[in-house]
Amino acid sequence: MSTVKRFIAGVICPRCAAMDRVRAWEQNGIRYRECVSCDFFEQLPIEDNDSPELTTRVNQMREEQQSQDIQPVRILDPGKPNT
Repeated sequence: MSTVKRFIAGVICPRCAAMDRVRAWEQNGIRYRECVSCDFFEQLPIEDNDSPELTTRVNQMREEQQSQDIQPVRILDPGKPNT
């Protein structure tokens, strides 16, 4: 069975600075990345999910939304138009 290697959209190669040329895959508990334009290759161990989540604009926005007061929305029926 072959491993599926997928390109990572928007990623810039740390060695040659080519965009959209890095592909990634996982195999035997190790995450791999390589650039198809140069000889960049990196392997990283897959960490446990016990590590805290990195702060990003997405999860910051979630926290801000949770802290806001929730108000119901009332939808008005416009009725039939006057003819």
